[in-house]
Amino acid sequence: MKFMKLGSRPDTFYTSEAVRSVSSEVSSDLLVQVKGSRYLLHKFPLLSKCLRLQRLCSELPESSQHQIVQLPDFPGGVEAFELCAKFCYGITITLSAYNIVAARCAAEYLQMAEDVEKGNLIYKIEVFFNSCLLHGWRDSIVTLHSTKAFPLWSEDLGISSRCIEAIASKVLTNPSKVSLSHSHSRRGRDDMSCNGAESQRHRLAAKGWWAEDLADLGIDLYWRTMIAIKSGGKIPSNLVGDALKIYAVRWLPNVSRAGNAKKQGVSDSDSDSNSEELTSKDRLLLESIISLLPAEKGAVSSSFLLKLLKAANILNASSSSRMELAKRVGLQLEEATPNDLLIPNLSQANEKLYDVDIVMTIVEQFMLQGQSPPTSPPRSKLVCERRRSRSAENIDIEFQESRRSSSASHSSKLKVAKIIDNYLREISRDVNLPLAKFVALAEAVPEFARVDHDDLYRAIDIYLKVNDVKIGTPESEQERKEASVPNPGLQETIHGSLHARSAERALASAGGGASPLL
Repeated sequence: MKFMKLGSRPDTFYTSEAVRSVSSEVSSDLLVQVKGSRYLLHKFPLLSKCLRLQRLCSELPESSQHQIVQLPDFPGGVEAFELCAKFCYGITITLSAYNIVAARCAAEYLQMAEDVEKGNLIYKIEVFFNSCLLHGWRDSIVTLHSTKAFPLWSEDLGISSRCIEAIASKVLTNPSKVSLSHSHSRRGRDDMSCNGAESQRHRLAAKGWWAEDLADLGIDLYWRTMIAIKSGGKIPSNLVGDALKIYAVRWLPNVSRAGNAKKQGVSDSDSDSNSEELTSKDRLLLESIISLLPAEKGAVSSSFLLKLLKAANILNASSSSRMELAKRVGLQLEEATPNDLLIPNLSQANEKLYDVDIVMTIVEQFMLQGQSPPTSPPRSKLVCERRRSRSAENIDIEFQESRRSSSASHSSKLKVAKIIDNYLREISRDVNLPLAKFVALAEAVPEFARVDHDDLYRAIDIYLKVNDVKIGTPESEQERKEASVPNPGLQETIHGSLHARSAERALASAGGGASPLL
């Protein structure tokens, strides 16, 4: 990490009776209170560099003892104030990516500018920040991360935006041309003095070398940084997708566990309050990740998209976010597995184990590929950045273009038919699954896409068993009569709705004409 030292005098600050003072032959004449802490200092070194203290002291009545100045809203607290005070006394201070934001905000608060004294603290910080920290990869990351404690100050002073611009430019540059000082946890440290010490260069072979380091950022800063990277247009969409997956795994590791707790119902009020707060933060994070997903088909895997969709159900994300995920999964449904589609149902309106409706939407989106409307609106370039989720209009335009460029092939439909039939086998064990939904999903797959119907037969067989339809050879006359029409309503619906061969096989199994399939 790069650093800069200012001043040459030894540190003579000390604490006595809960008051911080500086050793000097001259009596102190200024008492500064910063967030409950008191500093007994001298007017001359401080007022000569701090315009704000000059003005505050000029407004106070003259006193034979100490003038008292209160700074209750001082940014950075006592640590940042003491750093500024030591600079005024000429005591050696060290600036680095870890404290430069606090020091810059504190110097701005005290108005330590050039028009007060040449070579003042603001000027020196800006030179170090622009010429050193912004040129180092890890330094830029750490500095940006530290702006989280001073969001308004960092925005007003342009610290956040400059860090984001520097980080994005490095991602868009050939790594071999960038001086990288990576985190000590994943890379070697690049300890380098700004006064000329030689730095160690790290050359990384992986194209996505930046993703793990960016994953340390909070979602607000991460979102802005990813927008800047994507707007450069040089990073392949699959690398952006990989970066988003790394970030999601980093920050959403316990979503399933939280969802199970929600499903079981936690009664403790404190636990509920904390859980709701965490859920709200996770929901915001999830929707931000969804808004960053690349539009290109295949940029992220179906498995990852479906994991996000499960998380969206658990966290009760917006319907627009869930619909966007469903559309994206629909474009590449052939890559999914039946287990991927087992999305928990957390709706209070019904007791189904799985969200069959969203899977139905996914299948419909898959079948719509290549069926663009006669007059589709032209794609308008997005001139403003959308924060959490893009508007429905832009999403529709985006996916209309995706469908025009890639319609579902015949082989894809064969794969999807196999996936859906196996999915039906899984959900058919749910006693609360309505027949209408079971039939609708079975019919959503075109007849020609099913090379064989074995998996569908098994799904029907399981569904009939779960609904108390007896399968096998009846032992008594009464059972024989009941088995002849095991469930008239169920039989009629399946016979009238499912494909002919499937219905005949199901009825044969239900009526005892065939042995059980499972």
